[in-house]
Amino acid sequence: MAFEGLTEKLQNVFRTLRGKGRLTEDDVREAMKEVKMALLEADVNFKVVKNFTRSVENKAIGEDVMNGLNPGQMVIKIVNDELVELMGSETTEIPMNPTGMTVVMMAGLQGSGKTTTAAKLAAKFKARGKRPLLVACDVYRPGAISQLETNGAKVGVPVFTMGDKNSPVDIAKAAVAHASANGFNLVFIDTAGRLQIDDDMMKELKNIKSAVKVDYTILVVDAMTGQEAVNVAKTFTYKVGIDGIVLTKCDGDTRGGAALSVKTMTGKPILYVGMGEKLDDLEQFYPDRMAGRILGMGDVMTLIEKAQASIDEEQAREMEKKIRKANFGFDDYLMSMEQMKKMGGIESILTMLPGVGVKASELTGMIDEKALRKTEAMILSMTPEERANPDILNVSRKRRIAEGSGCGISEVNRLVKQFEQARKMMKMMPGMTKKGRNPFGRLGGLKLPF
Repeated sequence: MAFEGLTEKLQNVFRTLRGKGRLTEDDVREAMKEVKMALLEADVNFKVVKNFTRSVENKAIGEDVMNGLNPGQMVIKIVNDELVELMGSETTEIPMNPTGMTVVMMAGLQGSGKTTTAAKLAAKFKARGKRPLLVACDVYRPGAISQLETNGAKVGVPVFTMGDKNSPVDIAKAAVAHASANGFNLVFIDTAGRLQIDDDMMKELKNIKSAVKVDYTILVVDAMTGQEAVNVAKTFTYKVGIDGIVLTKCDGDTRGGAALSVKTMTGKPILYVGMGEKLDDLEQFYPDRMAGRILGMGDVMTLIEKAQASIDEEQAREMEKKIRKANFGFDDYLMSMEQMKKMGGIESILTMLPGVGVKASELTGMIDEKALRKTEAMILSMTPEERANPDILNVSRKRRIAEGSGCGISEVNRLVKQFEQARKMMKMMPGMTKKGRNPFGRLGGLKLPF
């Protein structure tokens, strides 16, 4: 996950600071040297690192901090505030024209995830009541048009295409006219990926902006390219003009330098971050929440929003009633597993929990994903009656379930035993199941598997 290495190093620095009753100026300077090295290793731009650590150091050796009751915690707060400032302070959204149509042009290098991001954005705004149209202006990459059409179909957004024989400028003009005539109020123009040194391709973007009124230009950048992402953003800003940035592949093995550098170096806000390949794996960028993740403080607000978006309220209420009465069945188990998948899986949830941070991968590794798939297969091999009423599972039924799922009878017995233990535990803990005492209630009704 992004920032994993940086988070671990910063937590080590802060652990040392918190262990001291009082701090000296030398303590702060030594800590800032370690912070500087951690940021540079995370591929943050050198100029950004230098200004960041100087600002933190100047504030941290102030009289209020040094004479405070808990100077270590104060330094951490200063680092948090400076990180938020570094990444833009406020959340920025794509501005919509209050009347008429909004035209958004997508730009970026080849392979940055531009086409997928266009579909993800269209899906997000469709859910907010907009009528988006995707426009296929990448006439160079084989399969680009069909990829956009496939993604558009998945999210229920129409795609305007004129094939690969027309110029992108002509396609963009025709698409905007089509959108205006057919009641679309948001247009995403998917352009071809290009190298920033390719003057002809950069000129094509400027020609599209001249031919149609582009309200907002989004640069899609691969976060895994580190400082190169900053160089790309600076070049596109100078040659084409961009208004906002989407960082993709933030779920991969990225050191996080792009997220911490790009706003300062370009002056352009980060709008969204891509956290996976699925079409709903696009998160709004909140500088304060990202700072919390970097410092290992978790991101409970995003977790709550994911839960609320993924979980049906009626299902959540029904589940709560069943848990209170301890009469849930295997269908409820399946539903809880499906909820976790919608929220990005176990590791995604763990990374947003305060105090887990860098341990998320380690904890996820302790959970046998193969065993979870076996569990799902065994439950799906049961009849609806068996899933609803596990008490009827006798030896012959268990044998049939084992054969149907490709598991051993001992594994079926183990699953049934664990399930019964979970129900008994619920009955013994009435305080946990009373209304208002559900430990997952704050997460929008999230129920983790037993």
